[in-house]
Amino acid sequence: MVRAAALDGQLSDFLSSAGVVVFYLLVWALVFAGTALFLGVFIPFVTGDSLLFGAGLVAASTTNLNIVVLAVGVGIAAFLGDQVGFLLGRRYGRGYLDKRGGRRTQLAIVKTESFYLKYGWWAVVVARFMPWARVFVPVVAGVGRMNYYKFLSSNVVGALAWGVGITLTGYYAAAIPGVKSAAYIIAGFFITASIVFGLRTWFADRAQMRLDARTSTGSHNTLGG
Repeated sequence: MVRAAALDGQLSDFLSSAGVVVFYLLVWALVFAGTALFLGVFIPFVTGDSLLFGAGLVAASTTNLNIVVLAVGVGIAAFLGDQVGFLLGRRYGRGYLDKRGGRRTQLAIVKTESFYLKYGWWAVVVARFMPWARVFVPVVAGVGRMNYYKFLSSNVVGALAWGVGITLTGYYAAAIPGVKSAAYIIAGFFITASIVFGLRTWFADRAQMRLDARTSTGSHNTLGG
């Protein structure tokens, strides 16, 4: 478990060394890249809930950051990231998804497609709170030719609920007297859990890709013999 004081010091040190503008831009860029560039597939711990909650904690601990600017920027970055994913899916189709990672990633895509078909409009909103679905639902919606304006509205709701909502949750949790220490402990737990989950997924997917490659090579050699 990350101690409250240690986490507070690390976050404050980063802000001090990077500066306010760089801090804003980095948080927004990571949120955007999480879905637009598929960065959230293997490293959700730097593009997802823990990032937003942690950023909210930092904003509450210093007067240098404006929580309104931070939260609104996160919401816009989340919105734009999903828009890019949707347009990629609409432009390049199912073949674009087929090129994403190994078997574990492909299984996640299949589950995401089922999730989207079941919940439709709400899938885009709910997926914001699910690491894998958050990355693939926008693309799947584009592949499925979801009505653009329906996606636009669901994307706005999802970006506000997730991006703005979790950032403000971190901020107010730290700002309320008597809750600040607990907020740091909670943030430390989620950051640690996200790191473990992300690394485990990354290694498992790489191992599966190597296994698939060896299996494919063995099949070719057998046929050739």
